[in-house]
Amino acid sequence: MDAIKKITEGMVKENRPQFAVGDTVRVSVRIKEGERERIQAFEGTVIGKKHGGVAETFTVRRTSYGVGVERVFPVNSPFVEKVEVVRRGKVRRAKLFYLRGRTGKAAKVKELL
Repeated sequence: MDAIKKITEGMVKENRPQFAVGDTVRVSVRIKEGERERIQAFEGTVIGKKHGGVAETFTVRRTSYGVGVERVFPVNSPFVEKVEVVRRGKVRRAKLFYLRGRTGKAAKVKELL
């Protein structure tokens, strides 16, 4: 076994969320403010997935008050509580970066039925 795989073996989450690029997801993130902790939801479209194993990340994009907001979440982070799939998307590519240049209805992804 590779030395890096042996070190990172216990760091990967067992109940990994099952979603794909194009899906609309609701990510529950644990936020620490001073001594208090709360959970905040971030809902948007998955526009890309990167890497694999312990370093796997996914990018979620949404429009907030007319401004596009993107966040990159590590899959194995302890701050990511859960990832819920709101709706499945029908896409034909691995990265949806073309959505950055679109607004309104043109920025929508068809639903997979």
